[in-house]
Amino acid sequence: MKLAEAESKMQHTVEATQRAFNTIRTGRANASLLDKVQVEYYGTPTALKSLANISTPDASTILIQPYDKSSLNIVEKAISLSDIGITPSNDGSVIRLNIPPLTSDRRKEFVKMAAKYAEEGRVGIRNIRRDALDSIRKQEKAAEVSEDESRDQQDKLQKLTNKYTARIDELLADKEKDITTV
Repeated sequence: MKLAEAESKMQHTVEATQRAFNTIRTGRANASLLDKVQVEYYGTPTALKSLANISTPDASTILIQPYDKSSLNIVEKAISLSDIGITPSNDGSVIRLNIPPLTSDRRKEFVKMAAKYAEEGRVGIRNIRRDALDSIRKQEKAAEVSEDESRDQQDKLQKLTNKYTARIDELLADKEKDITTV
């Protein structure tokens, strides 16, 4: 594994961690809360965002307007069964999700969830580093690169690892601030 490939994989891991953070509810309405919601549409699990227009008309409301009006009830059911913890209200043409203010216990729960996602991201980056180190050491053993080159690559790899774990820590700090800010 080359350093550029390792860096690319680390960047993807940071992006995946950011997407995971986006699914955590803060005190504001955010359409990405519904990213993980799957709707059983004609026997196939389908992402909600593929079946409906999702908007946030104000800071405490998410509006879901299915493209196919006949799917309104199954969309509502899928949201009810999901783990977002918000009860949908259906007025016959759109579904509204009113985002209640977070309690302090719920905020603590979400901070723990964010920390768990951040740790998963850090572990992913460390796994990429381990694979790249193995590759560098194999090249050195096979005499494809000199010992000095190997050390240089290992140093650069460690710097990349530090850079991307620091980026995840920054994202976590931002998310914790979003969650705890009233």
